[in-house]
Amino acid sequence: MTKTGASRQVRETRFQAGIMAPGSRIVPEEVPIAFSYGGSTHAVMMAIPQDLEDFALGFSLAEGIISNASDVVSIDPVEVGAGIDVQVVLHDDSAEALVARRRRMAGPVGCGLCGIESIEQATRQVPPVRPCALAVTPQQVEEAMQALARAQSLNRQTHAVHGAGFFIPGEGLLAIREDVGRHNALDKLVGAVLRARRKGAEGMVVVTSRLSVEMVQKAAILGAPMLAAISAPTALAIETADAAGMTLIGIARGAEFEIFTRPGRVRGGENADVA
Repeated sequence: MTKTGASRQVRETRFQAGIMAPGSRIVPEEVPIAFSYGGSTHAVMMAIPQDLEDFALGFSLAEGIISNASDVVSIDPVEVGAGIDVQVVLHDDSAEALVARRRRMAGPVGCGLCGIESIEQATRQVPPVRPCALAVTPQQVEEAMQALARAQSLNRQTHAVHGAGFFIPGEGLLAIREDVGRHNALDKLVGAVLRARRKGAEGMVVVTSRLSVEMVQKAAILGAPMLAAISAPTALAIETADAAGMTLIGIARGAEFEIFTRPGRVRGGENADVA
């Protein structure tokens, strides 16, 4: 088996219409992905082995290892044993800063904060997003979520992966990344936006998952002023988004959605008085 494919076909036994019958299904791959800096492993994540350069770049930014894409000299994914070692070379200043604050962590698929060293790290406040003129209409929120669903080619095959997209009003979906882990999908998207030399302030991040606090933190670090999802946010995600000056949209399904923070960026809908 190659470790660089996103999916594969497996045999199964299917129960349907009261009958057991042999069948097959396409399922996503899931392998250990190590991120190594200066020859030393910093983290191991379970993820789909695709878009690994984007993954490494987005992960490095989210973890504070780099402050921008220019801090990275090279990214080289290498198959090692049962997984892939993504070897990242940093410029000297960034490499020295990493050595000073190095920690080890392991991140299973369902966890975006595993391996942190303190409660303070888990609840860290991110810098406020920079003021920008970005605003969207309710129709554009619907358009963004529909575009994300259409672009999820791997999920159409497997029905088993999350998606994260970057939507720019007037341009559409700039990029979309998929993974079995929602945090991984967002890290990959952040890397894709950086590699495209676009700014987070230009658009809205849209995701297929619930809005937990680390999803807000990652979008804020990218500098995106808006984050929308098909599911609901947690209370801490709402507090963090509000403190960062972000617009947080949840339960975005069809033409309806709920705005939890900074509703002024969504313009054009009629307002109803609430008794």
